[in-house]
Amino acid sequence: MTAAWLPLMTPHLSLRTRPISLGCLRAFEAVARHLNFRAAAEEMSLTQSAVSRQIQSLEEDVGVALFLRHTRAVELTGAGAQLLRAVQPSLYSMDSAVQQIRQTAGRRSVSISTWASFASMWLIPRLEAFQRDHPDIDIRIDATDVPVDLETTDVDVALRYSVPARIAMGAERLFGEQLAVVASPWLLQDGTPLREPADVNRFTLIEAGDLYHSHHTEWLSWQRWAEAHGVRSLAPRRWLYFNYAHQIAQAALAGQGVALARMPLVADSVAAGDLVEVLPRHKLDSPLAYWLLIAPRRAARPEVKAFRDWLRVQAALTRQTIGDVQDPDTVDNLD
Repeated sequence: MTAAWLPLMTPHLSLRTRPISLGCLRAFEAVARHLNFRAAAEEMSLTQSAVSRQIQSLEEDVGVALFLRHTRAVELTGAGAQLLRAVQPSLYSMDSAVQQIRQTAGRRSVSISTWASFASMWLIPRLEAFQRDHPDIDIRIDATDVPVDLETTDVDVALRYSVPARIAMGAERLFGEQLAVVASPWLLQDGTPLREPADVNRFTLIEAGDLYHSHHTEWLSWQRWAEAHGVRSLAPRRWLYFNYAHQIAQAALAGQGVALARMPLVADSVAAGDLVEVLPRHKLDSPLAYWLLIAPRRAARPEVKAFRDWLRVQAALTRQTIGDVQDPDTVDNLD
């Protein structure tokens, strides 16, 4: 190797592969922020020489110089600036997480897994009552359709929507459902008749867009309702499709059409007069039901038991409102 190449190699240190020390990264971030070893040492309650050694060790591990040391100043190298952009947000995120853990340590909490429409339309409107009675219990809701393993996750309670044959062992039935034709009261003010099942063809019909992907969810369709009530041809003014039940309800509340709604989810809106149940004699029974599952290892925790007991009371009120009869074959022995 010729002498002409030596100056290109001298700034580079020997590369290493061992993990970087967190202490070195904190020292680096402090020095980079202050551009001063003494100020960084004072912030970290260390000696200036200790901070200097940590920076030297970090530079050896990284393999390049991170600072340019001048007589009275410190300057980041290009590599140092690149590392700082990665280190600062990482340290901030980690410190924030630790702070949150410290703040919640010792507090009682219940973690609930459910799906978005049930959370927004049934659970959340009722949660104020639980929080009022149990102000020392924190609630965390994870709204997802993805099944969770109650044996391995930190979820305490799962609320699910399923036919009895597909629900997990040990599940407790909260309530079943009927499908009802609902609309905004002002949608009906123009005098368009909606007295017989065939009259739905005079309106825009609102429906979920993915009902036909499953044999069971097909029960929620207008086509199934029409067949059950003798409507030979289903040809509405137009169709309006959404992905979620709460979107369907919101569109009906906004007067955008007539919806075939799940009664447990819209019963409060009907009771408040925000939605009108039209054709009340033409409901459609659904084979689907709403279920409660408790993580076995957490069932004995007082806060989980308190939430379960409160949920049972709320479910009983919903059954009474919608006229649902609890099926003893689908209920575990309630303690």
